[in-house]
Amino acid sequence: MTAASSDFGAVGTDYAAYSEGGRGLLRHEIVARRVLTELGDEPARVLDVGCGDGEMVLRLAAAGHHVTGAEVSAEMLGRAKEKLAAAGVADRVRLVEGDIYDLPFDGEVFDAVVCHGVVMYLPDSAEPVRNLARLVAAGGLLSILTKNALAVGVREALRGEYDSALAQIESGQASSMGHLGYVTRGDTPEYLDQLARDNGLSPLPWQGVRVFHDHFPKDWHPEPEVFAKALAVEWAASSRSPYRELGRLVHAVARREATS
Repeated sequence: MTAASSDFGAVGTDYAAYSEGGRGLLRHEIVARRVLTELGDEPARVLDVGCGDGEMVLRLAAAGHHVTGAEVSAEMLGRAKEKLAAAGVADRVRLVEGDIYDLPFDGEVFDAVVCHGVVMYLPDSAEPVRNLARLVAAGGLLSILTKNALAVGVREALRGEYDSALAQIESGQASSMGHLGYVTRGDTPEYLDQLARDNGLSPLPWQGVRVFHDHFPKDWHPEPEVFAKALAVEWAASSRSPYRELGRLVHAVARREATS
């Protein structure tokens, strides 16, 4: 692990609770739906960098894809191994310990490289995106989910945390405390699209994730019918301006041109 990376093993229980709550499920459902749509029906080789406890790995493997999960935390990898075995998809998954600044995949490329909820904890996105992009095969996909710098202060304002909201809005700074107790840093969609171009990929339309429900409490556990309606609204807003600009998270997607 480098000095710039974080080991989230200590907050594994909190992250699992977040993933099972309404806010976490909205994030996972929206991002997985987009990635799976872009991948299509044929089995693909997918790399998930910063896979955590395997939430996205599980969804991708359950859809029939062959997934490699890379994670800096040995404890989180252990959680992922248990989750994938319980779901019966471990035979389509490879788990490796790896840091985004030193990924152990020399000479290997993937049909899709996904990195969700990672770069917002790092000092900058340029080097991480460069490291991820070099692993994308011709015709392949790059999917990055991070904090949206366009929406600084929105969560705090809707929660009534006005001093914090005012400070963020007036300064335009995109750093604030995340739900896991770590400071997070944001990027604009335009910057992420430019990083994709700088690394030989063509940006696809980006999404704003969790537009209307980001300020809900961590223990929000809606009934299935309510969650389905919330997801439908969030999905519709995620690709439409001006709603998507207000999403707590930005999902930037790009593709490398296929070779003839």
